[in-house]
Amino acid sequence: MKISAIIITRNEEENIEKCIESLSFVDEVIVVDNDSKDDTTKIAQKLGAKIYQVPGLDFSYLRNVGKEKAKGEWLLYIDADERVQEELAKELMERINNNPQDFSHFKLSRQNYYFHKLWPKREQMIRLMKKEALVGWQGSLHESPLVCGKLGKLVSPLLHYTHNDLSSMVNKTNQWSDIEATLRYKSNHPKLSWWRFFRIMMWAFWRSYISERGWQVGTAGLIESIYQAFSIFITYAKLWELQNKGELQNNICILDSPQRAAILNNCKHYLGASPKHSIKSEDNMFTLNDRRERM
Repeated sequence: MKISAIIITRNEEENIEKCIESLSFVDEVIVVDNDSKDDTTKIAQKLGAKIYQVPGLDFSYLRNVGKEKAKGEWLLYIDADERVQEELAKELMERINNNPQDFSHFKLSRQNYYFHKLWPKREQMIRLMKKEALVGWQGSLHESPLVCGKLGKLVSPLLHYTHNDLSSMVNKTNQWSDIEATLRYKSNHPKLSWWRFFRIMMWAFWRSYISERGWQVGTAGLIESIYQAFSIFITYAKLWELQNKGELQNNICILDSPQRAAILNNCKHYLGASPKHSIKSEDNMFTLNDRRERM
């Protein structure tokens, strides 16, 4: 039975090498790259992977491209920051080569590491499937596979090394929150009210710290749980910004030069300007943000 491993990448030069090296047991590695700006594809190509450049924000579409390009009878979907240990590779090969119950797809147990600390709760996700049984991935944001046939389960864990340091976490959150906010906006997400921010942040913290037992990991667990709340706040704040873009632009007062000069001179004492100096502005916009930036 031939196996094709499919990796969706976007700026994963720090992870892709170890990921591909952990896939030595498969027959081919397919990298569907989503507009990486670093050396992700160069590294993957040197390691023998087949590279396909695919633009767009639809994650299901990216995974479905991987399916179409794959030649294996079985498909293993894996992320760049995940690793297949020898134990899992052995179990995986045994199950697909000796499959008396005729399972068409399998759940994998993902073991997460945050700040290099083992997270108490494992995730269960369908990542291994027969190509002929996979109808396709669906959902542009939170994608899931539609697979025909019987579902089995593998015991050995898939290792997931994520959130190793705060700097990379913040950078990745800033990148992916743009994408997620845009997708939610295009799907006509209900208008955000102020109270929803509190609800979604509390839910994110509760799920991570209480439901997933992040409290057992000590300080790292607390930081990760607070960060989950922060991450979802950034996404929804960007969504709110998109939903209110027209209104926010209308709040900016565009003034001609005489009007601007008059207002600035009338406001110079409020802005804290010295009487000995005149207030000058190079642009033609005056908003309340000018005051806030000086505070």
